[in-house]
Amino acid sequence: MEIFCKLEYLQRTGSFKERGARNALLLLSDDHRKAGVIAASAGNHALGLAYHAQLLGIPATVVMPRFAPLTKVANCRKFGARVVLHGSTLAEARQRADEIRSTDGQTYINGYDDDAIIAGQGTIGLEVAEQVQDFDAIVVPIGGGGLIAGIAIALKHLKPQVRIIGVEPERAASWTAAVRAGEPVVVELKPTLADGLSVAKVGTNAFACARKLVDQTVLVSEQDIALAVLRLVELEKEVVEGAGAAGLAACLAGKLPELKGRKVVVPLCGGNIDLTMLGRVLDRGLAFDGRLCQFTATVSDRPGGLAKLATIMAEEGASIVDIAHDRAFCGEDLSTVRVHCIVETEDAEHVAHLHARLNQEGFEVAEPER
Repeated sequence: MEIFCKLEYLQRTGSFKERGARNALLLLSDDHRKAGVIAASAGNHALGLAYHAQLLGIPATVVMPRFAPLTKVANCRKFGARVVLHGSTLAEARQRADEIRSTDGQTYINGYDDDAIIAGQGTIGLEVAEQVQDFDAIVVPIGGGGLIAGIAIALKHLKPQVRIIGVEPERAASWTAAVRAGEPVVVELKPTLADGLSVAKVGTNAFACARKLVDQTVLVSEQDIALAVLRLVELEKEVVEGAGAAGLAACLAGKLPELKGRKVVVPLCGGNIDLTMLGRVLDRGLAFDGRLCQFTATVSDRPGGLAKLATIMAEEGASIVDIAHDRAFCGEDLSTVRVHCIVETEDAEHVAHLHARLNQEGFEVAEPER
């Protein structure tokens, strides 16, 4: 494919969410501006709303679950928003936001299902139509559905022939479930590297707007997402969060073979990833790519056994990252010891060759279950 990346992670607050937030705030009446706005969000919507509310002089309150990343909480406060930490889930935070709204009279702005939010996100579609000539498809990550709804409405009007393709994590496939059921339904969520797409039920309004405009939806695995983040850092020098890289993940994983040789647009939707999480994602990506390998080898517990193992790995071009002895749980043969190794390798073929050489030399290599 010829891929054109829309660099939404370079927005001031690190994601496309600013577009919808700005539009929703601009459309408020004078009275609603004075009363202020409120939203429940664990991250990007809260940041976008807080930032643009500050620029427009509108009081803003964001209710965030207690697990929200500290950096996002701190940045919302820096942008002048009142931050309320409540509950262990986004649903509990939303309930608290509704209670505050009913008392204080603010306007609640849904991060993915409000008309103005959907329209604001659709400006991506307008810009892509101007910036990329004769493209065939756009591959859009789906969380609550507001982004793909806005883009689909804009592009299907301007370029009806363009295919709108949605991407979800396998562990948070609420749009796929809604398509199957014919309406939004609650799905069981599992932890995913694309935490920004982890929405248990897509927006009712967003789904109604986009269900007939989205041509196809595909699912990506955690491996696919990790590799996409790794490729962006390594090849494009771009730091993108898992949710933001989901569209590229579908392309790299071969989920869209019908687009071979085509022009494809991929919005890189956000870059707000904690550094600790980035390290984990990159390690996962390296492991899936065959460039970080873990295995256990049986070694003679006599002098020279470990040295021989290290020598063979050096001869095969593998760099040792970590190595640990296990004498207590290594079977009945007291003359041997198990050694747990983590090594840097070139690719999966290199890993296979290393294991074959070690087995040939009598080290009985075993890989851990994934």
